[in-house]
Amino acid sequence: MGFGDLKAPSGLKVLNDFLADRSYIEGHVPSQADVAVFEAISAPPPSDLCHALRWFNHIKSYQSQKNSLPGVKKPLGQYGPAGVGDSTAAVAQKAADDDDDDDVDLFGSDDEEDAEAARLKEERVAAYAAKKSTKPALIAKSSILLDVKPWDDETDMAKLEECVRSIQMDGLVWGQSKLLPVGYGIRKLQINCVVEDDKVGTDILEEQITAFEDFVQSMDVAAFNKI
Repeated sequence: MGFGDLKAPSGLKVLNDFLADRSYIEGHVPSQADVAVFEAISAPPPSDLCHALRWFNHIKSYQSQKNSLPGVKKPLGQYGPAGVGDSTAAVAQKAADDDDDDDVDLFGSDDEEDAEAARLKEERVAAYAAKKSTKPALIAKSSILLDVKPWDDETDMAKLEECVRSIQMDGLVWGQSKLLPVGYGIRKLQINCVVEDDKVGTDILEEQITAFEDFVQSMDVAAFNKI
C-alpha cells in the first residue's frame, strides 16, 4: 500500500484518484488515518486535483481536535491503494487456508452434523425474528437547490461542476444541474442535492464548495424543501 511521495505531484495524483469515491482515507468518519496523511502533505493540493483538495480542506477543519479523532495512527505506507504487498499477503493467506482445509475431517459423525445444522437453524430464526421486530427509524431529509457563482466569464464551468460533485459525505446525494445566465456573459451553476438533515447542513456545503477558490466566487441557497 502507499501513496508514494505526497510532497510530489505524482503522490498527490495517486491521493486524488484514491479519494475520487471516498470521503476519508479509512471508513466513513475522520480518523487518525486522515491525520497521518494530512501531516505528510506540505501544502494544499492544486485546484485541478479537486478530490484531494476537497479532502484536505475538510480535514484541515479538524486540526484543533485531531488528537481526539478515533483510530490509531499507523506508518504512512500502510495507507492508500492496494499494491504488490497486498497481493503477496493474499497468496500467503490462501495457502494458510488451504492448509486448514487439509485438517477437515471428511468422515465426521452424522450426530455432529445434525447438531450443527440445528444450531445454524436456531441462529437464523433468531436473526429473522430480531429483524422483523426492528422498524427502521424515520430519516429526515431535505432537497436543496444551490447557486454556485464563478469569478468571471472565463471560469471553466465544467471543471467548477466537477469540483462541486467531488464533495462526498455520508448523507449527501447530488442531483441534476444546469447553467443559468447571470449577465455580461457570466453563467452560474444551479445544482440540486438531497441531504440527511442530521448529517449535512448548508453551512458545511458552503464551506467545502467555496474552498475551490480558483473557480468559485460564492454559493447561495436558491431553494430548501423538506422531503
